[in-house]
Amino acid sequence: FVRHAYFLGADDPYKSLKTTLKAEINEDAWSILHSDTSRPFSKPASGRIAVKVINHLGDEVMKVFRVD
Repeated sequence: FVRHAYFLGADDPYKSLKTTLKAEINEDAWSILHSDTSRPFSKPASGRIAVKVINHLGDEVMKVFRVD
């Protein structure tokens, strides 16, 4: 499941997301999501995290990292 999601790139990703969701988005919340820096999080018990990147064309790549 997703714990953190961030939206980058494009000229106005907020507009695209708003159109897709057909809803208004709180601008304060959006300012946190439109970032290339993760919020702090606790180390998972498994010692691994997965990072998935999806570009504006819908192409996906996922990488699993060990965290010490």
